[in-house]
Amino acid sequence: MSTPRDTSPQIDNPLGETMEELGRKAVSAAAVLALASTEVKNAALAAAARAVRARAGEILRANEHDLAAARAAKLSAALLDRLALNEARIESMAGGIEDVMALPDPIGAIAAEWQRPNGLRIQRVRVPLGVIGIIYESRPNVTADAGALCLKSGNAVILRGGSESRYSNAAIHACLVEGLAAAGLPGACIQLVPTTDRAAVGYMLAGMTEYLDVIVPRGGKSLVARVQQEARVPVIGHLEGNCHVYIDRDADVRMAQTIALNAKMRRTGICGAAETLLIDRACADTHLAQVVRALLDAGCEVRGDAAVQAVDPRVRVASEEDWYTEYLDAIIAARVVDGVDGAIAHIAQYGSAHTESIVTENQATAERFLQRVDSAIVLHNASTQFADGGEFGMGAEIGISTDRFHARGPVGVEQLTSYKYVVRGAGQIRP
Repeated sequence: MSTPRDTSPQIDNPLGETMEELGRKAVSAAAVLALASTEVKNAALAAAARAVRARAGEILRANEHDLAAARAAKLSAALLDRLALNEARIESMAGGIEDVMALPDPIGAIAAEWQRPNGLRIQRVRVPLGVIGIIYESRPNVTADAGALCLKSGNAVILRGGSESRYSNAAIHACLVEGLAAAGLPGACIQLVPTTDRAAVGYMLAGMTEYLDVIVPRGGKSLVARVQQEARVPVIGHLEGNCHVYIDRDADVRMAQTIALNAKMRRTGICGAAETLLIDRACADTHLAQVVRALLDAGCEVRGDAAVQAVDPRVRVASEEDWYTEYLDAIIAARVVDGVDGAIAHIAQYGSAHTESIVTENQATAERFLQRVDSAIVLHNASTQFADGGEFGMGAEIGISTDRFHARGPVGVEQLTSYKYVVRGAGQIRP
């Protein structure tokens, strides 16, 4: 297999100089992009989507090169699934860019306005954050999603993808730059770190405070933990997705089975995949065996407590560590709990504040769960796999923030903005 063309810029300077140059260009581009009209930004996005479709063959060849190296390195099945592209995923990528294009432009939007007794008129107006650094692993579609979201929200972005997706990222990045050029915007609005040197991550975290306004990590627990520990600029954090499905005593058993299967098995390698199944003790006799066996028959390994083990010999013993684990694989931990309060307590102790779902026909029980579970996303009678910015109508997302500060849940165009106060007077002075 021939090595695909690496369309990322080739810079021979030492790493520090390379990163400084990226930073300077990003700050300059951000000043231009912050003032760009909605029409210009949308033109860039439309051209980028066209380029993704036109260059689909090139992107697939680049991705196959990455996949071959990943297989040789014996990456897990979950990571290979995240890395892999096909025609459908490339079309979804192009469609996602167009979805972002169709969203209302948040920049300049007036979030609130009022007038003071002295006649001062005050408005709270949305503005870009500035320059965003995004550090991510495996998924090359993040290159397109992040580039599109930052462009629409008026932010310049420096992307640092994982070495395992280097050629895929470069091919997709070339499409974004083509879109910028078509609209007359600086190519530096969306830049890709041109090296796989791991020291580049450290430099973004601690050496670019002059240029970066916020860091967004998207990857495994170790990456996010490192970013949160080392970053000297604000972080919009996406910690692990230890997501739960709770089946209540008043759940329809067929719905419970369908939701549990989809939440776990639709795509096991995404952050919204269910990792723990909780079942109300009051319906264990009627619901437990049916749901657990459906998972086992679908090829899912089930690790359960004593009650779950009793329903099928294929169930393995769950350890204490299993309740904390984000498997990103066809494995689920399962436990019987004492009603909705038992489920809430389990999630509070072991969860990662990402996404949780309750299956029940009892509205009061559902409301108790939705109000008391303190996670970024809570659902009633729906699969946790809906934890996705595109499914929320946000076009795309950079990630699911499990933080409580600034942004929480899917991080889309609105979450990539800040605001300023615009005050208009007629000569008022303060006494």
